[in-house]
Amino acid sequence: MKFLSFIGSAPVIIVLSIFILFFLLKVLKHRYELILFVGVMVGSPILDFILKELFKRARPDLHRLIEISGYSFPSGHAMSAFTLYGIITFLSWRHISGSWGRAALVLFSAMMIFGIGMSRIYLGVHYPTDIIGGYFASGTWLGFSIWTFQWFKERRAHMHNSLETG
Repeated sequence: MKFLSFIGSAPVIIVLSIFILFFLLKVLKHRYELILFVGVMVGSPILDFILKELFKRARPDLHRLIEISGYSFPSGHAMSAFTLYGIITFLSWRHISGSWGRAALVLFSAMMIFGIGMSRIYLGVHYPTDIIGGYFASGTWLGFSIWTFQWFKERRAHMHNSLETG
């Protein structure tokens, strides 16, 4: 469980994000998706900080397997996992052909998100509601970000088509 918690930690998320940024920019040459990825990944910890300061919920005080300071709600690990694996799933979806590949992508992402969240409860540093709150906050942020991205993408395509026909 400590390993799952570790791979949901900020240093690991940052390293994974750097690899994804490189892949989006250099391999796929997706500039707009790069902007979406950066926005989502930068916005998530900002939202986490705001919510922690707003709620100021103390961490569980019994049977901790690791020591950690700071507020409990929402879980930053749960938010980071949901944000990272959610955006990876969104950005990878159209590059994976076939339902088996897509199902494997969703299953892998769901297992990582769930595993990281459960590891925080197991280690005694979060209540279940902290994890659920982290998933909800991150899902809302991710959904809003993707919706905004799609809206700008469609608007840009519409403007481009208008210029070609007009």
